[in-house]
Amino acid sequence: MGQCGLVFAGILIGIISWVTLSFAQSDLIGDVRAQLAQNSFSAAESELRAYKVQHAVTPEYLEALSWMARAAVSTKHWDQAAAYATEARNLSELQLTTTKRKLDAEPYLPIALGAAYEVLSQELAEKGQRAKAVSLLRTALARYRNTSLQARLQKNLNLLALVGQTAPPLQVTQYLGPKPPTLASLKGSPVLLFFWAHWCGDCKAEGSVIARLRQEFAPQGLVVIGPTQLYGYAAQGADAAPEHERAYIESVRARYYPGLRDMPVPLSNQNFNAYGASTTPTLVVLNRAGQVAMYHPGALSYEELRSAVRTAAAR
Repeated sequence: MGQCGLVFAGILIGIISWVTLSFAQSDLIGDVRAQLAQNSFSAAESELRAYKVQHAVTPEYLEALSWMARAAVSTKHWDQAAAYATEARNLSELQLTTTKRKLDAEPYLPIALGAAYEVLSQELAEKGQRAKAVSLLRTALARYRNTSLQARLQKNLNLLALVGQTAPPLQVTQYLGPKPPTLASLKGSPVLLFFWAHWCGDCKAEGSVIARLRQEFAPQGLVVIGPTQLYGYAAQGADAAPEHERAYIESVRARYYPGLRDMPVPLSNQNFNAYGASTTPTLVVLNRAGQVAMYHPGALSYEELRSAVRTAAAR
């Protein structure tokens, strides 16, 4: 083989090695989650540890580790969940400090670190240490306030401490539909906040439930407000300028939310951060005193949401 052939062969081997490594890294998370879905903790852990020996600690490893923690929570193995979450948190923060890696520079670290704090707060609350859980989340929120973790950390803090508190004000400078009223001006009326996203299938399904409840509780003065935000993309994930995305949101409202076309829609990521709406939909019910009566990340059935609205609407 000539010199050119040797050079080409070397390049080809390098490419194959790089591709093999990339596939190994990208497959790790999917493989671990697949094992966990079958309740094969030992197989998932074996794959995770083998990957660590071969590749050391990478952001992909840390996200996969955080899925171990979440799976342990789902099976109520709290000590195991805390051990996985502690390792994921410590190693993630070590990556940030020693490698000068930016938290939001890639997709894996934010997921790993957010899940770690979520699981650790859940474990503390489960063991009756709610004050410690709140302190943990507040400390993390102060550290990561201006990152993609803010809404997720706030969600978990709200789950522990928001019900019974005065509802955080909404930013209503930008909006779609009618001009949104301030929450302060709505004291005396029950309020349902419906945090939604144009890409969210569960939100579309929840829309008919909310429209039905708004009509049913109109005599009791129920006010429905639907905050959303810009995500930087529109149909099929195509990048979109703000004005294009606003127009797209309007088209989604017309198609999927016919019963809520006159719902005021504040447009601000600040509202999502304040209410921790990292999950869509997020449903928040306020009583007549302007206090949070229910805070729920995720969809609810008509019966579940109706129960919360009826209680808040009671005089």
